[in-house]
Amino acid sequence: MKKSIIWIAVIAAIVLWGVKINNSMVSRQEAVSKAWSNVESQYQRRADLIPNLVNTVRGYAEHESETLQNVVDARTRATGITINAENLTEEQMKEFQKAQDEIGGALSRLIAIGEAYPDLKANENFKELQSQLEGTENRIAVERRNFNDTAADYNTYIRKFPNSLFASVLGFDRKPYFEAEEGTEKAPVVEF
Repeated sequence: MKKSIIWIAVIAAIVLWGVKINNSMVSRQEAVSKAWSNVESQYQRRADLIPNLVNTVRGYAEHESETLQNVVDARTRATGITINAENLTEEQMKEFQKAQDEIGGALSRLIAIGEAYPDLKANENFKELQSQLEGTENRIAVERRNFNDTAADYNTYIRKFPNSLFASVLGFDRKPYFEAEEGTEKAPVVEF
C-alpha cells in the first residue's frame, strides 16, 4: 500500500512537471505569435502609407511612372503573402522577407525621386509621408528585433533538456528568425 502511494506521488509529480513545461512552451509560443503580429502590423502600416506617397509623387513626377508602378507592384506582392505564426517556416520567412525587401528598394527609389524634384521635396504632404515612412521603417526594425528576441527565447526553451523531450512529443518546433538582407554586409559606395 505504502509503495503504491509513493509511485502515485512520483507519477503525479512527473505529470505536474510535464504540465508546467507544456504551459511554459505554450506561453512562449504565444509570445512568438504576438511578436509576429506586431511585425505584420508595422509592415501593414508601411503598405497603407505607400498609396498616399505614390499619389503625392505622381502629381509632381508623372514621367517617373515606371518607378511608381514598381512601388505599387512590390506592395501588391508583399501584401499578398500571409503567414500563420503557428506554422512559421524558414521558407515562408524568406519569401516574406524577400517581398518586404523589394518594397524597401522600390521606396528608396521613390524617395530619391523626391530629391530630384525641388517642388516635390518642398511639398508638405510629401514631407509628412516621408517622415511617417521613416518612422515606420524604424518601427519595423524594432519589431523585427523583438520578434527575433522572442523567437530566440522560445527556441532556446524548447531545445533545452528535458524540455526538448516534451517539445518533440508535443509538436513544438523551432521558429525561424529575420535575417539581414543579402549583401548588407558590404558598405554602400557613396560617390559625389
